[in-house]
Amino acid sequence: MAWGLPSSASLVRFCQKLNRLKTLEESTRETSLRHQRTMLDLTLLGVGAMMGFSLYVFLGIVAKEMAGPAVLVSFSVAAVASLLAALCYAEFRGRVPTTGSAYLFTYVSMGELWAFLIGWNVVLRRLITGTTVARTWSGYLNAIFRHRIRSFIEAHVGTWQVPFLAQYPDFLAAGIALLVSTFVFCGARVSSWLNRTVCAISLVIVLFIIILGCVLARPHNWSTEEGGFAPFGFSGIMAGAATCFKAFVGFGAITASSKEAQNPKRAVPMAITISLGLVAGGNILVSTVLTLMVPWHSLDPDWAVADAFYQRGYSWAGFIVAVGAICAMSTLLLSSLTSLPHIVSDMAADGLFFHMFAHVHPRTQVSVVGILVFGVIMALLALLLDLEALVQFHSISALLTYTFMATTIILPRFQKASPSSSLDPASPVGTEQASASEPGQLRPALRPYLSFLGGCRPGAPVAWALGVLVASAITLDCVLVFGDSALHLPLWGYTLLLLLSSVMFLLSLLVLGAHQQQRRQDTFQVPLVPLTPALSILLNIFLMLHLSSLTWLGLSIWLLIGLVVYFGYGIRHSKENQREQPGLTATCDNLEETVQVLQPPSQGLAHEPGCTEQPDSL
Repeated sequence: MAWGLPSSASLVRFCQKLNRLKTLEESTRETSLRHQRTMLDLTLLGVGAMMGFSLYVFLGIVAKEMAGPAVLVSFSVAAVASLLAALCYAEFRGRVPTTGSAYLFTYVSMGELWAFLIGWNVVLRRLITGTTVARTWSGYLNAIFRHRIRSFIEAHVGTWQVPFLAQYPDFLAAGIALLVSTFVFCGARVSSWLNRTVCAISLVIVLFIIILGCVLARPHNWSTEEGGFAPFGFSGIMAGAATCFKAFVGFGAITASSKEAQNPKRAVPMAITISLGLVAGGNILVSTVLTLMVPWHSLDPDWAVADAFYQRGYSWAGFIVAVGAICAMSTLLLSSLTSLPHIVSDMAADGLFFHMFAHVHPRTQVSVVGILVFGVIMALLALLLDLEALVQFHSISALLTYTFMATTIILPRFQKASPSSSLDPASPVGTEQASASEPGQLRPALRPYLSFLGGCRPGAPVAWALGVLVASAITLDCVLVFGDSALHLPLWGYTLLLLLSSVMFLLSLLVLGAHQQQRRQDTFQVPLVPLTPALSILLNIFLMLHLSSLTWLGLSIWLLIGLVVYFGYGIRHSKENQREQPGLTATCDNLEETVQVLQPPSQGLAHEPGCTEQPDSL
């Protein structure tokens, strides 16, 4: 009788599949966390995760190619954007009663498709992290050997000038990636004492660079004869800030350990703020003395910090910096290659990625296929891609992830917590049981002025306001970045678009702020919601738009490949999809399932014994 579903019912069913939530197994819930980490422990953890990467990877590229001496301003802007993102990320992790990656938190709170895209983006970020570190490792090792390795490859293989490709094939970087992949395959790990040792070495080298750099500083290097303080203008500073953003994303190490903190509500935000401040201050001081020691345009981006000392004739100092950089890069590369197969195996274990990646070696606990496949991919990228291209891929991936995180902070704040949800069952504190004061309802004092919103479906004004906020943020940022150049707008058109997008952004904020929110005292919550995440969204998109079009093209291709994988494999093999099937077949065959969907709610699947209705994450 009814072999095909009506289009509306099919669409609803399809959307439910995309938004189905992961059911946390009892074994994955944290039951006995030891609250022993102090705020100092968390702060040092964040400093160690951020300092080496920003100092040795980003500084030279931004100073030479994007901002000049104004790189210190780029680091300042990136630090502010990172702080906003870090606070949102801290609340996001605090909602889920388990430790894990952003992929897991998204899966249990937002839905399957969003979790896959976040996981796929994390795979890209960690893949590019390892590739970038291998290239930087190669550059500093080349410096120790006075560029003999590079000269040999250029003489016997040649060079090329292709956008996004390195000037020569970096066989050394590819070999380093393969070598570290072998160590990870054999079960190598970065021990905590090694992390602390490398962190201490990095801090000592930073002090060494700042002190000796102040002695060797030449103010003339900031003069107009050398290009001035900001040779690339405001757009160059913002492009540098977008690139420098990835230098601060090590705050994930703090939020990942938040459930081990003695007082997470206070310790986590304080540790994030202090560690970001220390790392930003160190980067600003190092970039200042670096561009005062030598002209910014003479720096070699592959090993900029050591190169400055070599140019001034202090080879011994350059050697010390290069050795410290290699130590820091070694631990970073090992950490990256250790975590990459883990996220891949997690996605494969959930059925969203090919099953062969889920096989974990019983002794090393490493995904065998994952480390082999992605180790080879990492080696090929390190062989061919330019360091600046890798750094931009880093940044756009991180900015996209944290823009999504900031968005997901807003909507659940205006939803009533369900005791049966897969999240923390603790009920929110400070909300009354009466529907008048539930999250998502208009504030009583504002109801007379916003009575037109009272007749809407519960939650609809919040969802619409959030959509308008994101759309107006994108429009406003596009007008600010491209209004005078790419869009070729007249002055009146530019002003009109600027005013309209600004007004819509502010109105959406006001509508969101007029509704009741969840108030909890058991976990950290971002202050000034929705203003804080809205500013994070606005600033992140603004920085993303300053990255090159080739970077956007590369990201689009990667996401397109991910969507093909999900809709071609993951949506059917998902474990949550398999959970649905037994409940359906317990009372009905395939034809009867079709009829059940068409029945009224009183006779639907959710009311049949043995059948369950998948909750809607949005």
